[in-house]
Parts: sequence; structure tokens; C-alpha cells
Amino acid sequence: MPGQFEAIPGGGAAVALDEVEISIIRSLAVQLLELIGPGPGGEPSDDPLAELFAEGPSEPPADPVMQRLLPDAYGGPGSETGDVGRDEELRAYSAEFRRFTENDLRAKKRDDALVVIRSLDAMASSGEGGAVLKLSVEESRHWLGALNDLRLAIGTRLEVTDEEDADLLYRLPDSDPRKPMVMAYLWLGGLQETLVGTLLD
Repeated sequence: MPGQFEAIPGGGAAVALDEVEISIIRSLAVQLLELIGPGPGGEPSDDPLAELFAEGPSEPPADPVMQRLLPDAYGGPGSETGDVGRDEELRAYSAEFRRFTENDLRAKKRDDALVVIRSLDAMASSGEGGAVLKLSVEESRHWLGALNDLRLAIGTRLEVTDEEDADLLYRLPDSDPRKPMVMAYLWLGGLQETLVGTLLD
């Protein structure tokens, strides 16, 4: 079980994590939460209907990582067709789609990251140090979403755009300052792949 998720009887998944691994995943999840932020509306409203009908931003975020996590629905920079009228139409569609979906997407990503943090905190509070983390099927889905977001964020910072870029990461010398981030990227990829396998079983 070390380093990979395995299916457990009754559904869900389990993985053995040591204290360092717990600390790394938790730190990355907290950073992801900070990056996503509370959303354009700030703190949640007392009025659930106000939240339901709140409109999000119509412009894509400036941060490349957030652009990757919250992509345009109808293409983005570099996807111009050469037809000025058509490009303007696609931008208008993207703005409209973003306005009505980004808040919910941010909320889902926050929920996923919070499940990761809470499950790791519960594990740490048991006083066992490194131990076996057991997740329900629902928690596994949240973890899968968070792992995907973390890999997208790290991959964007590493400028990974295709498999060829990813292959180059394996050959980085230990002296390269990107090496720790690369190791985290590859490790999270292994966790993500094995977690997917448990959900497909």
C-alpha cells in the first residue's frame, strides 16, 4: 500500500502516508485554497438564494494557474480563428458561461481541498504520525478532484503542456531548483492514477 491507493472492502480507498507525505499534501492543499480564494463574493451570504443567483466574473483570471483551473469554455488566448466576428462571438459566449459557472466551480474546488485537509488533520490528531488513510467513496471523489487540481497547478508552474514536457521532467538533474516540485508532481500523479483505479473497481 505505500505510495499508492488501494480499494478497501465496502468501497472507498486507503493509502499509507508518513508524516512528511501528510505535511506535503496538506501544505499543497492549503496553498490551493489560498489560490482559489473565497470567490468573487467574499464570505458566504446568509441568504442562500442570493448565493444561488450570484453572478461570477466574466473575464478569465490573470494567473496562468487559475486560467488552467478555470479555463474558458470556448477557447482562450491563442485559439483565435482568424475571423474577427467569430472570435468576438466566442469571447462573448465564454464570458457568459464564466459568469454563471465560475462561482460554483471555485466552490467545488474549495470543497475538494477542504476534504483533503480535514481528512489529513483527523489522521494527524490520532497521534499515530504516519498511518493508513481510509477514505469513503465520496471522500475519494473529493480527493481525486483535489489531486487533479494540484497536478494542474504544479504542471502549469513547471510549464508542462504535453507528454513530451512531462518526459523531460524525469531527466532533470538533482541540482535543478525545479526538482522538488517535479518530484511532487510525479508523486501526486501516481496517487491520482491509483485512486482512479479504486473508483473503477
